[in-house]
Amino acid sequence: MSSSSGTNRKSSWLIESKLNPQAKLRLFCFPYAGGGSLIFRAWPNALPSSVAVYPVQLPGRENRLHDPLFTDLPSLVGSAATALLPHFKPPFALLGFSMGALIAFELARLLRREHGLEPSHLFVGGHTAPQVPFDKTVSYNLPDPEFLEHVRELNGTPQAILEHAELMRLMLPILRADFKVAQTYAYVPDAPLDCPITAYGGLQDPEATRQDLEAWREQTTASFSVKMFQGDHFFLHSAETLFLQTLSRQLLQLAADDSSTRSGARP
Repeated sequence: MSSSSGTNRKSSWLIESKLNPQAKLRLFCFPYAGGGSLIFRAWPNALPSSVAVYPVQLPGRENRLHDPLFTDLPSLVGSAATALLPHFKPPFALLGFSMGALIAFELARLLRREHGLEPSHLFVGGHTAPQVPFDKTVSYNLPDPEFLEHVRELNGTPQAILEHAELMRLMLPILRADFKVAQTYAYVPDAPLDCPITAYGGLQDPEATRQDLEAWREQTTASFSVKMFQGDHFFLHSAETLFLQTLSRQLLQLAADDSSTRSGARP
């Protein structure tokens, strides 16, 4: 099965959770650099039954270890759009963290531009707004010792893995490729999205401060909000319970709003 087909019933890009027949909204989830679909494994049981969680599996990890890694965002987003297009049945929402936030954002713009589709909501976390120039350390091309130290400082990789030479030999190419995707991203101005945007952040995250997140407001003509949690760049894990409770409330409201809109549109 080709990973880029997009015509297969089940794409290798997609990990489908058990779909509740009462699900009213599809939530597509994109991981941070080096991450995989497993970071969303607890979500189907934690989020409302009206939401079907679709964790996206990027090439080069988990059961896609032999698929070539992407090193630039346009190619990654284009391939993801082709593979996942049959699954974007409205209403759907996109969610991404760190690198995944850029993927979700550019995917939303591509779907609008090429397919006339737009998500009901865009959720982004742990990444500065796309139009803000990148002023952080470019690390993807550093020698191994310096690169590993940068990864360690981000505090997202367990110490046991950092000290496991064999695991790190597997992880290094993935991390370098993903960091290159994020760090070489070039924003191209376009009209703001018409869907609401929520930006999430960690109060102790130097990579994406509240000010960085507030700038996402420019990317939508609809409502916008910022929600901060205790934790650093990986607040998604350290504050997972509170985060999922917050997301659940938003998704319930989103599903209700969409249901109301569709009911009101009937003759």
